[in-house]
Formats: sequence, C-alpha cells, structure tokens
Amino acid sequence: MDDFSRSWTALRAAVAALPDEDFARPSGCASWLVRDLVCHLVVDAQDVLITLATPADGEPTRDAATYWEVSDAPPTGDDPLDALTVRLAAAYGDPALLRFHLDDVGSAAGRAAVLADPSARVSTRDQILTVADYLSAYVLEWTLHHLDLIAHLTGVEGPPPEGLARSRRLLETIAGTAFPTSLTDVDALLVGTGRRPGALPPLYLG
Repeated sequence: MDDFSRSWTALRAAVAALPDEDFARPSGCASWLVRDLVCHLVVDAQDVLITLATPADGEPTRDAATYWEVSDAPPTGDDPLDALTVRLAAAYGDPALLRFHLDDVGSAAGRAAVLADPSARVSTRDQILTVADYLSAYVLEWTLHHLDLIAHLTGVEGPPPEGLARSRRLLETIAGTAFPTSLTDVDALLVGTGRRPGALPPLYLG
C-alpha cells in the first residue's frame, strides 16, 4: 500500500510540474506524446477507482504477477483504446486541463487505495484479485509510466527507489528469472519490458 501511494504521488507530482511545452514532446511509449501518456494515466486512475468499488466474493484467480498479460511481441498501435487515448488527449487542447483532470481523478484514486482493505477481493478484467495484489500490480504500472514520462525530458524527478526495487522484483517474478545484478533497477525495467535494447528477452505487458 505504501509503495502504491509513493509511486502514484511521485508520478502525479512529476506531471504537475511539467511546463506546457513538454506535453508535446515524445514519451517512452512508442508513438505517444507526453500528453497521450498523461491521458492514459487519467484512464488508469479511473480504472483504479472502478476496481476498488467492484467487490468480488470468489477466490482470487490472479495475483500481482499473473494480473499481467504477457506477449513477446511489441504493441502494434492498432488497439482501439490506444487510438482513442491519442484522440482524447488532443481534444484537451490546454495542458492545464489534463493536469487538472489527472490531479482530480488521481487524488481520488490515491485516497481510495489508502482506505481499501488489503485483504478484500475485487474484480477487474473478468478476474478476481485481493486489493493488495491489485495495488502491487499498479506499482509496476506507475513506475514504468514514470520512466516513460521522463524518457525524453530533462530535470524531471524519476520514480521513488522503493517503487523501482519492488517493480524489478515483480518483473523478475513475471519473467521467472532474476535479472543480472549488474543492471540497475531502472535498466532492468527498461530492458526487461522492451523499452530499451539489451541482453534480456523483453516482456511486453498489457
């Protein structure tokens, strides 16, 4: 729960501090500008709110690692939701509106996470997880997207070290192997998810 809050708070603070011109710069997500990534974060925050308000009675069917759909091929950009995100981001026009919407919905998602019972079960994507596992999965989501945010920017604070370390451990669990200790947490995450070329076979998470 603490790592979720730290990671999410740091990511939102980084977005809030961006000058307007940075929203038109490329992000670390292929074909997405920073504004597209921020719009995606708004959708993510909505998903967190919806999931935490969707209790489930059955036994968990996924955990923080198996929550992710893994592919060995990079995304093609043909996904309809990805295309919608780009159009929606452009429709905001003024970056201040995106900042406001992320702060508004994102703050609510952060509060809902703090108030949630970690042992409770919730449903998302036709699967059941404990709140603790769901929020742990999102530490990886926030950390990777924080790295995407700063990929082509300078002077922007990166993800918290606790979130980087936790995300690395989760990605190693997903991969089924430990990454070389010579790799920093940042390098392991970027190479391990195909965001940067390297010796590790990349995992594309969805």
